[in-house]
Amino acid sequence: MSVLFVTGIDTDIGKTYATGYLAQMLLKNALDNPNAVITQKLVQTGCTGIAEDLLTHREMMGLPLQDVDNNQITCPFVFDVPASPHLASRLENRVIDVEIITKSTQTLLQTYDTVLLEGAGGLMVPITENLLIIDYIAAQSYPVILVTSGRLGSINHTLLSLDALKQRNIPLHTLVYNHWQGSDSDTENDHPLCDNQTDGNQASVDNQIANDTRLFLQQHIANHYPRAKWLDLPNFKAL
Repeated sequence: MSVLFVTGIDTDIGKTYATGYLAQMLLKNALDNPNAVITQKLVQTGCTGIAEDLLTHREMMGLPLQDVDNNQITCPFVFDVPASPHLASRLENRVIDVEIITKSTQTLLQTYDTVLLEGAGGLMVPITENLLIIDYIAAQSYPVILVTSGRLGSINHTLLSLDALKQRNIPLHTLVYNHWQGSDSDTENDHPLCDNQTDGNQASVDNQIANDTRLFLQQHIANHYPRAKWLDLPNFKAL
């Protein structure tokens, strides 16, 4: 029985797809064991009802919603306001009790071999006014799966995240490199085209950044985290 905490170097980095993909692979490798893995969401903001990230997980796993989803064990706290958990809970006048989250995880471990617990935003996001996500991870002694990408700035954000984990003695289980966040991202460029650039030139530069970022981070993990795994997350946009 194990818990792996899935977090990212920033928001919208691909945590949900990474969690769903890992769950999909664990189920596939487990063959006839339907209880090999379940996903859990720490806190969901920006939706109502069942956490939308869980819907994505189940779709990727090829499963319908489970009883533990419908009775909110896999995500006890869902907020309509699309904000950090501490702010969403304050605006909706609902307290986030982290003990309920912990007990939910323990309940899932009674049935499932592995729980993939997806966070909200990055490591330093506040769950409550007095508790950051990274400190919750440390308190629970969960190994971390960290999701990064090839977009500009990812090296800096990844190394900062790794340093924060090391300061709290949180083990890195896997670094997930999300290819979708590279040059073909639908998000607006952080570096608008100069007058003498073309879309083709910028795409070439973005590809160079993504490729160099991947190689740099792979080498960094090999040198400094030899026990950690590396995972290339497929480009789901292209599937």
